[in-house]
Amino acid sequence: MASDHRPTAASLPKEPLARLLAVMAWLRDRQHGCPWDIDQTFRTIAPYTIEEAYEVADAIDRDDMTALKEELGDLLLQVVYHAQMASEAKAFSFADVATAIADKMVDRHPHVFGDTKIADADAQTVSWEARKAAERSAKQNGTEGATGALDGVARALPALLRAEKIQKRAARVGFDWKKTEPVIDKIEEELGELRAELAAGTLDQARVADELGDVLFAVANLARHCKVDPEAALRSTNDKFERRFRHIERRLAEQGRKPADATLEEMESLWQEAKTRA
Repeated sequence: MASDHRPTAASLPKEPLARLLAVMAWLRDRQHGCPWDIDQTFRTIAPYTIEEAYEVADAIDRDDMTALKEELGDLLLQVVYHAQMASEAKAFSFADVATAIADKMVDRHPHVFGDTKIADADAQTVSWEARKAAERSAKQNGTEGATGALDGVARALPALLRAEKIQKRAARVGFDWKKTEPVIDKIEEELGELRAELAAGTLDQARVADELGDVLFAVANLARHCKVDPEAALRSTNDKFERRFRHIERRLAEQGRKPADATLEEMESLWQEAKTRA
């Protein structure tokens, strides 16, 4: 949007989305824009995009609608930012992004926008995944190699979430246990291998990391079988640990002490006290 005229708030469009798009175009304007915004690339902005998505999730966890409105705006800005950079590169525009996702939603909901009958939410999940698989196959049509069940699972996902998605894909082609008992057995097997590695005394960090990764992968699999979101479960446990540890700090502060001044036994006693309260 290179221009000899500097923008003003009054000169921006009134319609909200058009206004936001215009704001981002001006921020990237080579003559009047912001130096920091001009210097950014897809790669440098990507970490902010991920961070904003997590902040949306945090606002939802806290049931804070005011924060959610703000965080959704921050996330929308990230979409607009990437689209503006793509537009400058003549790759695609924001309108292309919006059109593509609208078309995708119509295609994946034939029971809403067509005559297909789907009985319930579970049946819709099956239909949704089948259509996603068909889309992945179509994208790879003509490329070397067959379409694999695990294709398309983004490597940039948090490891725990990616583990769950990989396992779901494998399960759809039959590579899965039908009950939770063998999954728990697998966790115990992996823990045994980790214990053996630690007992060896060599502390080969690469091997310990490998065995510990197997334990975490198996635990993620158990969460999937229990229909529990492992990311949400761990976030909840993180919050619980924080509440209980802060209780330890408060109780010690009442005595004019800090955790570093207390023994492990004293802190464990206060931890048990905190468990009775939260």
